Amino acid sequence: MDPLREGFLYHLAQTSGNPLALDVVSAEGCWISTRDGRRYLDLVAGLAVCNVGHRHPRVVKAIREQADRYLHVIPYGEFIQEPQVRFAERLTSLLPASLASVYFVNSGTEAIEAALKLAKRATGRTRLIGCRKSYHGSTHGSLSLTDNEAKKYRNRPLLPDTDHIGFDSVQDLGLIDDRTAAVVVEPIQGDAGVRVPSVTWLQGLRQRCDETGALFILDEVQTGFGRTGKRFAFEHSGVVPDILVLGKALGGGLPMGAFISSLERMAMLSHEPLLGHITTFGGHPLACAAGLAALEVLQAENLSERARSLGDRFKMKLNHPGIREVRGLGLMLAVELGDADRVQRAVHRCLDRGVLGFWFLSCPTAFRIAPPLTISESEVDLACNVILKAIDPD
Repeated sequence: MDPLREGFLYHLAQTSGNPLALDVVSAEGCWISTRDGRRYLDLVAGLAVCNVGHRHPRVVKAIREQADRYLHVIPYGEFIQEPQVRFAERLTSLLPASLASVYFVNSGTEAIEAALKLAKRATGRTRLIGCRKSYHGSTHGSLSLTDNEAKKYRNRPLLPDTDHIGFDSVQDLGLIDDRTAAVVVEPIQGDAGVRVPSVTWLQGLRQRCDETGALFILDEVQTGFGRTGKRFAFEHSGVVPDILVLGKALGGGLPMGAFISSLERMAMLSHEPLLGHITTFGGHPLACAAGLAALEVLQAENLSERARSLGDRFKMKLNHPGIREVRGLGLMLAVELGDADRVQRAVHRCLDRGVLGFWFLSCPTAFRIAPPLTISESEVDLACNVILKAIDPD
């Protein structure tokens, strides 16, 4: 066995029994290169992380310049660090006025955990509500709100006083009551196979939270930063959350998460107790510099608008008797084949032909399309041709 592969299998903890195990040596734009000389068109983008592509020059430049200044100097919140301040200023300038204060953490699941703490603190309540078929992360609080029993059953007990309502179910809105601290929702469910709710339901959810005093938490870890054709997916419906949770693409390719709320609400974390939420590496200066550069690229290159038009191109090109549906918004798409074995075969056939696709944990009958938002029309066409051939029967 190749020594590097052996080290990967035996010295790195594994997440499954069948990793793809591509031996990556470089990545640029929408392409990943491996040690055996092959190149793969990336339709996964690190699972919606690399929205501006791999190693965008402006992001790499920002990282290098910050690395020449300083790296970690103190846990989050004690020193004024220019990358944190500049990134927070730019980020909140694009959000509604009620989302004015940012707390940077290390990942999306950590941001969910912190948002749950803030909701309990702000409301004095304990009941938390998620949606059926949701996914919010793998830590205990996030997993409690996630509705995937296969991932949960060996980790119990999880958080008590946690319930789930139907996603896009108007009838279930009545289950939100005055005992509820927060309702946590993905504006588009990702791991469930890219499920887009009605605007009416999201608006009704916002109204019900207002009526009961529950906080409305939107998990935009996967949908944020142009992925769905808007900078943030909540802009499609016009609803504004009480707490916005970000991750994945936030750091421009470096690990980062954040939760954002009002100044008044976020101030509750600074007293009674002091240091009500703390993180050592949250808001790392390299990640903030990279995130700010990526956000500037998103705006300068109109990547949200490109995601809309290129998503429509995928939908138009992926016309095949074996495809039941291509659903989603922008470049957050699911190709529904209706059969888990056909999905596995199609994904592996695509890989053999130099196109990297991926499946969903909670929707085995479909595979995802979520490339960098910088993908070109010709690359979309190449990907579609390969996918169509991969779906053809033997």
